Amino acid sequence: MFFCSDCGYESSGWLGKCPGCAAWNTFTEEKLTRVSNSGNDSKFKLEPQEPININAVSIDSEERYSTGMGEVDRVLGGGIVKGSLILIAGDPGIGKSTLLLQMCETMHADKNILYISGEESVKQIKMRADRLGVKSPRLFLVSETSYLNIEKLIETKSPEFLIIDSIQTLHDEQLSSSPGSVTQVREITGQLMRIAKIKGISILIVGHVTKDGSIAGPRVLEHMVDTVLYFEGERHMSYRVLRSVKNRFGSTNEIGVFEMRENGLEEVANPSLTMLSGRPIDVPGTAVVCCIEGSRPMLIEIQSLICDSSLSMPRRMTTGIDYNRVSLLMAVLEKRVGLALGRCDSYVNVIGGLKIVEPACDLGVVAAIASCFKNKVIDPYTVFIGEVGLTGEIRAVSHIDKRISEAFRLGFKHCIIPEGNKKVAMAFLETIKGEKPEIIYVDNVITVINKCLGVI
Repeated sequence: MFFCSDCGYESSGWLGKCPGCAAWNTFTEEKLTRVSNSGNDSKFKLEPQEPININAVSIDSEERYSTGMGEVDRVLGGGIVKGSLILIAGDPGIGKSTLLLQMCETMHADKNILYISGEESVKQIKMRADRLGVKSPRLFLVSETSYLNIEKLIETKSPEFLIIDSIQTLHDEQLSSSPGSVTQVREITGQLMRIAKIKGISILIVGHVTKDGSIAGPRVLEHMVDTVLYFEGERHMSYRVLRSVKNRFGSTNEIGVFEMRENGLEEVANPSLTMLSGRPIDVPGTAVVCCIEGSRPMLIEIQSLICDSSLSMPRRMTTGIDYNRVSLLMAVLEKRVGLALGRCDSYVNVIGGLKIVEPACDLGVVAAIASCFKNKVIDPYTVFIGEVGLTGEIRAVSHIDKRISEAFRLGFKHCIIPEGNKKVAMAFLETIKGEKPEIIYVDNVITVINKCLGVI
């Protein structure tokens, strides 16, 4: 078989361009023959199950183990489910191993944890553990890459938790392909899933990512595991985000926010307050938006810099927000409002190293760009919420009550929201006793810029 080394696409013949990821010259040939060695067969085999009538199945709440870290438990939906297989992926050096070691310290003291590393020696792990203050007496370390030896360790140690760092370093001697290949990763993950279900062991595996940020190896890897977590962030930034993109035991799109410090990762219980610390006042080109990450509203600052360009093709750069989305919003400002942005260099940045994809932040981006272009200051106690359409209309967004509540809790006095959310917002304001925030309802971009901001 031929496999794409970037995304794991399978083909019976060699292809120049991968149909899965559109990469060129990434197909490699691998033999799928299994070495005949009956003495090394896996000891963990699934017994055939008898079908059960659906009305006879009792639904009990699954047994969960708290990790001792509130942000991780939030992302997992309340803790690690017994017998689950969790995949944690992220860029090199982002802090995956640090997070796992800190979890080993904060987990239940009566649970045995087996930490298997195929990338570092036991002494290297111990050095990091001393720096992080990890001294759990139930944590056992081993440096091993042979899957058959790992099976023996599981049989003898009988751990409740198993951590493998990373899955790409393991190899099964019964497979003729090299370690880290598509075949090895797929087969070993399948066997680990079988062990998790048979023995009731919660297994956490670390996965490498490709240059475009996707998990390296076959795409089926994400379908096999119970939970997929992405550990994101810029290495030169202090903040890290743990994001759930798949969870069979909880909601998806939940995030946990951490800050990388000298003594390891520290949980950020109030991300909005942290992200807004040090925000400049009375400076044009900055606006505050409220986005929803999972079930959590977060206030984020967006900054924009617009200046005259000496280039024939003005430069446009974005950080933390989709480049094409910003170009679309600038086109709306130029066509519907009349701002001559075509001859200007444009820079848009999301403060804190976060990445936002929610359309509800469009209104804040538009306000920041218009504010910088006209050199007018936006009221620092104003939050912008709304999606901008191509005709310049402001469309309604979801969870408007949560967004207004978060803004009001942090001391913001004005909320600019879509006209379509007026009914829900007014009902929410009736539940607030005492001082209430001022809500400004808008229906198009011209109203926002001309009346609410006063920059035209």
